[in-house]
Amino acid sequence: MTQRIGILTGGGDCPGLNAVLRAVVRRGVDEHNLRIFGFRNGWQGVLDGSAQPLDMAATRGILHRGGTILGTSRTDPIKSPDGVARIREALEVHGIDGLIVVGGEGTLSAATALHERHGMPIVGVPKTIDNDLGGTDFTVGFATARDIATEAVDRLHSTAESHNRVMLLEVMGRHVGWIAVQAGIAGGADAILIPEQPFDLERVCRHLKRRHGSGRDFSIVVVAEGAVPAEGTIELPERPTDQFGRPVLGGIATFLGPLIEERTGFDTRGTILGHVQRGGTPNAFDRVLGSSFGVAAVDLAAHGEWGSMVGVRGHSVIPVPLREATATLKTVPPSIFDVARVFFG
Repeated sequence: MTQRIGILTGGGDCPGLNAVLRAVVRRGVDEHNLRIFGFRNGWQGVLDGSAQPLDMAATRGILHRGGTILGTSRTDPIKSPDGVARIREALEVHGIDGLIVVGGEGTLSAATALHERHGMPIVGVPKTIDNDLGGTDFTVGFATARDIATEAVDRLHSTAESHNRVMLLEVMGRHVGWIAVQAGIAGGADAILIPEQPFDLERVCRHLKRRHGSGRDFSIVVVAEGAVPAEGTIELPERPTDQFGRPVLGGIATFLGPLIEERTGFDTRGTILGHVQRGGTPNAFDRVLGSSFGVAAVDLAAHGEWGSMVGVRGHSVIPVPLREATATLKTVPPSIFDVARVFFG
């Protein structure tokens, strides 16, 4: 019988994490008479055995707060020395019957490996502003990031129009362009560049020239940080890698701005939205989604349904196999990008 549950938030922070924590505690204590323990700083806290009791008082007043009261890290327990043994020891020391793991691709990949290869009792909750996890229509944090990016597009419109400029807005999206395409459509962008649709800069510039030639003297281009040029066109500068061997993204707007200005003759400016997208107060959607995921996750844990992840399909929160989160990358379908193309005239 499940009596003590651990929970952690791993990977990059995002709005809505505290809604998950609050819901897990409220439902777990009231409905299932569970004791909840929060591990500090993601998987690193589990490796270190650093846990704290979470009760009603500890999670009161956090629904509207961004970030995570537990802290987070990008630690990969599988690659850590004696990682599996240290996790088992931490769970044993604290008497934890199972873990609720709130995370994105890296965090949930580790959770899947720990469950399937080592039999660890884990329930997953999907969060990432990129919205690129499988098994769910939406991830915690995406909607707020999209809204922040949309507001940035709205604000750039006024300065672009005032100065007859081309404005490039760079948003997050390493492998997928969900933020870029939805914020671009919602904000009325004149071109959108995403990883799923390699771009030809010459075609982009011709499009901007046509707009200006028809009397529209400004343009907004939204570009995902992971956007890539079509083969045989321009080449992006080689990027350094981080401690995990991944390219360090950010700066494509700065690189493309001078090239667009040179090819079009239009005054061009770039804005990198950066970490503003993942900070601050979650919107209503992420508060509701995080709360719904938290309730469903602790229900699964209380009933011992390990190896599951909560997801949303339509209006329903459902359990899916944990492995679905990272089995395939959830990319922007061509049909959605085709909607955006309608407004590139």
